[in-house]
Amino acid sequence: MADTDTITPAKLVFVRDLDAPVETVWRYLVEPELRARWFMGGATEPRVGGKFGLTFDHAALSDGDVPTPERYVANVGKAWFETIETIDPPHRLAFSWDGGKAGSVLFELGPLDGGRTRLTLTHSGLRGADDARNFGGGWGSHLAVLQRRLAGRPVENFWALHAEAEAQAKAALV
Repeated sequence: MADTDTITPAKLVFVRDLDAPVETVWRYLVEPELRARWFMGGATEPRVGGKFGLTFDHAALSDGDVPTPERYVANVGKAWFETIETIDPPHRLAFSWDGGKAGSVLFELGPLDGGRTRLTLTHSGLRGADDARNFGGGWGSHLAVLQRRLAGRPVENFWALHAEAEAQAKAALV
């Protein structure tokens, strides 16, 4: 199955087939050091009601020296916690976003032939088209980084991936 994205003002669904077994992908979701390589790291309490730490350090997502776009500079170093809503290792992880005001994010992992994994990310409870564009661009770019990391490929420029994913999210909502 090819990558598929469903972007609506209320919900995002991203499906990715990844070149790693479920257990490895799970580690990239819950281990802060590995999560920091494709999304945001931060201390995690792997239990329902536990903290899911997030630290904005997107400059570290590119392998090269790529400047952070001006509109994101104020976020650099920002750290916060969300709340784990569901955890069923190594298949399901859900956490709030913005304390639930911007919905919930659910990762579901399933095995594929050849030791690969199908990841389905569902971000539900969005507040409208602005959220869908913002989170659609973010999740699309972060999943592109995860795909590259798991396949052992470089990430030359995270922000180029982000711009591409943002344009795709915007086009999906027209």
